Amino acid sequence: MNSPTDYLQAEFESLVPPPLPVDRRGFLVTALGAGFALAVQPVMAQTAITTDGEGLTAGEIQVPTADGGMPAYRAQPARGANFPVILVVQEIFGVHEHIKDICRRLAKLGYQAIAPELYARQGDPRQYTAIPDILAKVVSKVPDSQVMADLDACVAWARANGGDSGRLGITGFCWGGRIAWLYAAHNPGVKAGVAWYGRLTSPASEMTPRHPLDLAGALKGPVLGLYGGQDGGIPNDTVEKMRKALAESANPAGKASAIHLYPNAPHAFHADYRPSYRKEEAEDGWKRMREWFTKHGV
Repeated sequence: MNSPTDYLQAEFESLVPPPLPVDRRGFLVTALGAGFALAVQPVMAQTAITTDGEGLTAGEIQVPTADGGMPAYRAQPARGANFPVILVVQEIFGVHEHIKDICRRLAKLGYQAIAPELYARQGDPRQYTAIPDILAKVVSKVPDSQVMADLDACVAWARANGGDSGRLGITGFCWGGRIAWLYAAHNPGVKAGVAWYGRLTSPASEMTPRHPLDLAGALKGPVLGLYGGQDGGIPNDTVEKMRKALAESANPAGKASAIHLYPNAPHAFHADYRPSYRKEEAEDGWKRMREWFTKHGV
């Protein structure tokens, strides 16, 4: 092995669990749609940010997995190579226009940003008009182990397509915020993660056997958690429990992690296309995210 990166990659590959048993139904979603998910209509057009693709290579890709091609959105600078890689993990609404736009924003900063459609085997959340239906019919059927394997596949795609997987970061929103914590505990190649209002604890289940609060001592890369003090779905006491668990962790990545709580912000305060959007907190969180990735070598 010729470099620390080679050693780290070998260590990571030795820790990756065997692939999940293949569901022979294959992928129910084979391509990304356009626009926003139906459940978030009408979109708050006056605040929704739209980032152009000038100077970028951006669009849909197919990421090879053990059981077929997974659709994903990729954005990166049009010129150059060896871009640091950031995995962008969706809200419960799937990879709709907001998540694609976040990829383009990151690409404008010099990153290769990849947002995989992580529900592709279970269904298309963009087509449901009610959030309870999305949760019951799609999200509840998605096992964490599948998500970890699919994110691993995205890292492999990045490494083969102009990305520098030695500078790997992850960020996620809502459902994806929880996943950002989990993946930072799963992949030793993760340099840093940023979790936007991701749930920290829930009852364990076959699909979701462990949660961020269980993994504070197992993080491979430090995570910045961004939370709203008025988030009805993530009580402040669980945020404080996570902060305490990180501070008491013997794990260096746990101790290096941090949580920032915006006292007056609700859930989804970064979602500029929804009424929950809070411009000041969203912009501050984005600044903190950029600084976090830079600080930790992404």
